[in-house]
Amino acid sequence: MANKLLKSDLTSMAREYALVTFGVISYALGWTIFLLPNNLIGGGVSGFASILFYATGIPMGVTYFILNILLLLIGTKILGTGFGGKTIYAIIMTSIMLSIMPKIVPVDFIHEFALSNGKIICTFLGGIIAGFGIGLSISQGGSTGGTDIVALIWCKFRPASPGRVILIIDVGIILSSLCFPSYTETGELLPFTEKLAVVVYGLIQVTVSGYAIDLYLSGSKQSVQAFIFTKKAEEMADAIAFDMKRGVTVIPAKGWFSKEEKQVLMVVTRKTDLNLLLRYVKTIDPDAFLSVSSVMGVYGQGFDTIKVKTKDSRTPKND
Repeated sequence: MANKLLKSDLTSMAREYALVTFGVISYALGWTIFLLPNNLIGGGVSGFASILFYATGIPMGVTYFILNILLLLIGTKILGTGFGGKTIYAIIMTSIMLSIMPKIVPVDFIHEFALSNGKIICTFLGGIIAGFGIGLSISQGGSTGGTDIVALIWCKFRPASPGRVILIIDVGIILSSLCFPSYTETGELLPFTEKLAVVVYGLIQVTVSGYAIDLYLSGSKQSVQAFIFTKKAEEMADAIAFDMKRGVTVIPAKGWFSKEEKQVLMVVTRKTDLNLLLRYVKTIDPDAFLSVSSVMGVYGQGFDTIKVKTKDSRTPKND
């Protein structure tokens, strides 16, 4: 019965790709509705692609795709083919969305929700929506490409938050916009003073976006610790370990009131998998007793890696 509840590898993969797709759509909507109509810029490959779009008219999706393919080759080699596969999908989908969304989103809708509210509001809203999309994609092992790939490579070897790494890189890209001309949709050249203002808006946008990424990732990586008191310990432990593919520890225990020898199962898993765990427990033993609590940090196989710098121990020399 527990096997019937288990999501197959194909179903799990489909769910991950569906969430990556939703993240990509959110990312593209942030640019299409709030940033591009206001001649605003951002960081990463998208930011650089928008700078070229304002200067030359080259479609943003085209520049985005070409530059990301180059970064993807590097990211796939370092981070693995699993990451590369999802990121290829995200890059292709993002390129498509950035190309077709400006054509399908009604102009009246953009004017009502973006242009009429001013650039500062659009900067915040665009940053939040785009940042949420990036965070959702990264949480599923993919990425919308660009500086996301650079951030994940950096965080693989150094202790740092992805949002902070992206922020540092993006600042340089935003400042580079001062070296390019910028034309509005009507063909008017943007004055240098307005370009300075756009740079300020861009710095605000990547700050908000980076914060949204970290906020989402910190929530998606939360873990829980569950103690399961059940009379079907072996059956439930097998289901959790082999079907759900989560670690489980069996702890000998004794009920002081009943004086019965029992076995308690301890499971540490992601908060997003808690509902699946509860379904297993309820199906195997509806009378089981559970204690679930949040944990501050989980390090080891399947969870976060301890990233600390250690000093070389040196034996003092005798004079």
